[in-house]
Amino acid sequence: MDTQADQPSGAGEDPSGGSQSGADQPWATPQPESGQPWGGTPQPGGDQPFGGTPQFAGQYPGQPPIIAGMGTGRPRVRPGRIWYLIPVLLVLGGIAWVVFGFVSLSSKVDSFARVPLPSGGTIALNHGGGYVVYYEGPGANSDQIPSFNVRIAPAAPPAAVDSLQSYGGSVTYTIGTHQGRAVLTLQVVHPGKFVVEPSGASAVAGGSDLAFGQSLGASIVGIVLPTIGLIFLGIASWIILFVIRLTRTRRARAQGH
Repeated sequence: MDTQADQPSGAGEDPSGGSQSGADQPWATPQPESGQPWGGTPQPGGDQPFGGTPQFAGQYPGQPPIIAGMGTGRPRVRPGRIWYLIPVLLVLGGIAWVVFGFVSLSSKVDSFARVPLPSGGTIALNHGGGYVVYYEGPGANSDQIPSFNVRIAPAAPPAAVDSLQSYGGSVTYTIGTHQGRAVLTLQVVHPGKFVVEPSGASAVAGGSDLAFGQSLGASIVGIVLPTIGLIFLGIASWIILFVIRLTRTRRARAQGH
């Protein structure tokens, strides 16, 4: 015998066949509201007061954050290539110095006081001190100079000469149309005009001269030594920079592996 009370047809039933949740079913699971005051999986855009994985705008649910790489690639090798300008500047400085030096030397040779050979003549020496007498003519570069004597005397007071001696050493030059060799040294006590009288110079070719001026040996040394030094420093610094950069490049590649 059925003891259950009759119920209206369809009461408490879902038209689809399931149970209808409602207030008369105290065991039904309440649905979370938009505030989600207790557990559950937060939805995108919710307040998310606690627990759960936050979602970011522009991402699908469950997609991890995208982190862009900020690396700068292979580290820069020191010293940089700009340091190679130093050797270049040093070498260019050496070349510029030799050009400037020989231009100055040419100007100095052109300014020498000269008397013709074999006739001789009068010259003006404008400062006291030491002078070098150069033979300019055929054989100057090959040391094939005809033998002759030279007498130098004051032409008028207050000019005065202290000594006239053979030049010790070998200094020659070829600058423009001038080819000369140092043959004598002259000490002038007081500047002025002097008479130059060659004797026994009949074998000297026409067009030859005796030139009076400063020592070119010191000038040539002052040109050559700085030029060699600058070029040597330029080459040496280039080699040093190349070795340092090559070593550090290999080290950086080894660390990159």
